[in-house]
Amino acid sequence: MGFSLKHRRYRSRRLNMHTVTELRAEGDYTLWLRFDDGLEGHVYLGEWVATEMYGALSDQETFRKVGLDPVSNAVTWEGGINLDPEVLYRDLASKAEAALH
Repeated sequence: MGFSLKHRRYRSRRLNMHTVTELRAEGDYTLWLRFDDGLEGHVYLGEWVATEMYGALSDQETFRKVGLDPVSNAVTWEGGINLDPEVLYRDLASKAEAALH
């Protein structure tokens, strides 16, 4: 019962968050993503790859091994590198809004 209550709290917190439904790594440190509400597009991560924290992704082969954590829905790579899907969603949403204006 403890697990189900914990799971229920987690699910209720996740209801307002966006879920990545499709993901692929493309050239030049770019990810293509689609979210559960249909928002899709490219996010360039080249500036992040240049930092010490994400420097392990500077190898294109490593960058292409992107995946999704099934529990948190974080965009992940080996070595514990994770990106919050909400940050990626906001980036795509702001680009879509800017394109309309």
